[in-house]
Parts: sequence; C-alpha cells; structure tokens
Amino acid sequence: MVGNVLLLRSIPEGAVVCNVKHHVGVRSTLARASGDNAIVMGHNPDNGTSRIKLPSGANTIVPRLRSLCWKAGNAYHKYRVKRSSWPKFSGVAVNPVEYPHGGGNQQHIGHASTVRNDAPPSQKVCLIAARKTGTSPWTECCSCFSRLVYKYSLGHF
Repeated sequence: MVGNVLLLRSIPEGAVVCNVKHHVGVRSTLARASGDNAIVMGHNPDNGTSRIKLPSGANTIVPRLRSLCWKAGNAYHKYRVKRSSWPKFSGVAVNPVEYPHGGGNQQHIGHASTVRNDAPPSQKVCLIAARKTGTSPWTECCSCFSRLVYKYSLGHF
C-alpha cells in the first residue's frame, strides 16, 4: 500500500519507492528529494540484496533494508527547495549598468553596502536597513554602572 514502510524483499519488482538506505546502520540517503523516486528492479535471495534504479538512471545494489513505498511528493515539487539556489553571481564582477556594485578597476563596492529601508527597489541590494545586533552595553550593565557611581561617591577608589 502507498505510504507503507516495508522491507525491500517484500516490495514487488517494479514498485516505486523512496527514502532508501544504502548501507546498514546509516540513515536513508537514496531518492529523498521532493518528487524523487526509485524503482525496484529485482531481488537476489542468495545474498539478500535488491537492485533498484535511482532517479539519475543508475542501477545500484542495496541490502534488504526498510524503504518507503511510493515517492517523495509529486514531480511537480521536484527540487522545489533547491530552486532558489541558482544562479548566483558576484555583484562587483559585473558592469555598473547591471548592478549597483559593478564597475571599477578593482573588484570593490566603492561605497557603504548598507542601504536605508525606504530606498527605491533598484538600490536595495546587499544589507538593507542594517543595524547593530545584541544588547547595548549600557542596558547590559546598568547595575554595574550604578555601583560604580555609588563607589565613587563614597570616595573608595
């Protein structure tokens, strides 16, 4: 049934599985991304292994461990999380008409990389409305500051 976690030896040939372990004692590593699936190609009862076809098209032999029947989500969601990982480019390596950090004889921004929050969209690159993080030193040790004032008022240096 779809959604069952079964041993690979009990899954029929041609079934679609995902989240397959490659070695004993480690977590599942094969066909885990969204929309990925592997197909059970056959079983070898002599040495207790199964042959599966991976999403890349490669065939691999795995021991008969547990596997999840069906696939990880729909193919519509394939690499949904990775989609924003590319393309990446360096702003200082391009021309000035392409990016606010571009141009110049050396690769440097040439001005402060922080931008105010009400800047127009074409200027909002790099650090937007950046500010210091953490607690202020005055709010952090106001009790220490009041003790110092008291100590100096008594004349104990």
